[in-house]
Amino acid sequence: MASIGSRINEYRRQRNITQEQLAEAMSVTSQAVSKWENDISCPDISVLPQLADYFNVSLDRLIRGESPNSVQFLAENQRKDFNSLTLRILVNSSGGDMVKVNLPMPLIKVGLEIGMPLMQTMQFDNSGAVNDALRQIDFSALIQLVESGVVGKLIEVKSADGHTVDIFVD
Repeated sequence: MASIGSRINEYRRQRNITQEQLAEAMSVTSQAVSKWENDISCPDISVLPQLADYFNVSLDRLIRGESPNSVQFLAENQRKDFNSLTLRILVNSSGGDMVKVNLPMPLIKVGLEIGMPLMQTMQFDNSGAVNDALRQIDFSALIQLVESGVVGKLIEVKSADGHTVDIFVD
């Protein structure tokens, strides 16, 4: 099983940033980041939530390498109330920019019911590749999946330009 240091290194490289840039974002030294990545030391417990948020992963995923975001089908008695679920969209551009969008599922459902174009007005990248990918998603079908008990990481798109889009429901 991979160490927390190797996961930090992997997430940092995925974001295409240097140890110095991560250190600045976490208000630590680049030597501290180097020690984390080489398993010489671990991040302070107060930095762990900040790291998880920065990389947009759960603490479980950061610390243990577990992925609570895998797709799951929940039996009716295990499901959360639809009104408490959130659609999370994470866009990572090849240039290192990150956009996070969190939308309550009831808002998406109402938006669709009144004919509101959900992704038409959002501009995630200059090339249009990410925008085009999001416009092709059938949000009505996505709602039906979620209402039937499907949660987790539902969509993962990687463009030829190096952009990634991940869509989660939890």
